[in-house]
Amino acid sequence: MSFPVGWLLDHSAAPIQYRSCVDVALIPVAPGSALANLPYTFAPAMRLAVSQAADGIWNSAMLTLPTQRGGEFDGVGTVHAVRRLIEYGWDRDSPPIYHARRMLFRLLAEDTDPALMFELAPAVSKKPDPVALVNARHVLREAAAAALAQAGFESDPRLRGAATRILDRIFAFLKSPIAEKPWIRVGNRQVLAAEANPPTVSALHMLAHMPLFRSEHYEEMEALYRWLTHPLPRQEAVQLVGKKLVPVPLYVLGDQLPHRNAVENDIPAALTWLELIARLGFLRRNENWMKMHERFIEDSGRDGVWHPRKGMSMPRSSNSWCWANYPLEPSHVGDDRWSDVTFRTALIARLSGRPINLI
Repeated sequence: MSFPVGWLLDHSAAPIQYRSCVDVALIPVAPGSALANLPYTFAPAMRLAVSQAADGIWNSAMLTLPTQRGGEFDGVGTVHAVRRLIEYGWDRDSPPIYHARRMLFRLLAEDTDPALMFELAPAVSKKPDPVALVNARHVLREAAAAALAQAGFESDPRLRGAATRILDRIFAFLKSPIAEKPWIRVGNRQVLAAEANPPTVSALHMLAHMPLFRSEHYEEMEALYRWLTHPLPRQEAVQLVGKKLVPVPLYVLGDQLPHRNAVENDIPAALTWLELIARLGFLRRNENWMKMHERFIEDSGRDGVWHPRKGMSMPRSSNSWCWANYPLEPSHVGDDRWSDVTFRTALIARLSGRPINLI
């Protein structure tokens, strides 16, 4: 495919310029060079960095997203903030990520300290359900593991240990009879059984950034691929946790991109999914997913710049999966608004081994 690196250098924001050069064009970066320093000149990234508290945490939370009525980063949780800075091109040893990773490593151990529950802590007036507490710690552990893996800590034994426990738990579910029939009836609703443990978005993000670890777990990854390619169920993602029915939007219950309507309905989510499975090494194995990626390439003009098939507005998404990586471009008007999709389409091509022609 043709990649308009020159156009992106003229029209896109600093993070997309940097990552277009480094991650797609594969231009070597010399320490201290203008290219290496480019991500740190981006004003939104600096605003996000300076909003970190002295203890390395953002807003005393881990998984919250910015409030719609507040500023661009008001209320953002630590995991999302760290992953966003990495998407901006910041190094894992940059001060904000360096200060945050101490707490993220603590979360890998599922420390029972109530202070480490953050926004998932039960209300003081309520008697906590032990099952719900364990479930919340699993959620935080997987989210922390995803952020640390993306930051480049695959070789750290603490992350590898946590990744082994996470993958073992998922694999035990995938090879069990429960995986074939994970739904039970509670009242008049079909919900996931308490024993069901399908992969989460966080677990997939973690594995996507641990290629050596994946190569050591071939059987588990094959089982995961089979799970990700089966049809999505019609039932709402709700699980019986303890005595309560709890929404579980982070569970991945099947193929997130089964047809072209899924792409058109949420372009950022479609790109996030395609990048994720490309990093997992699954994209080129699946003809349908390859066709979905091909649609993005076909929607790029002779200049290599992507444009939507319908309308002229910048694609948007309310999907929480996408917040950390989309949009990196702050401008929502002019040609700049096409830079995110143009960059991601080429990044997915690079990750899947497709030839790239720089223009």
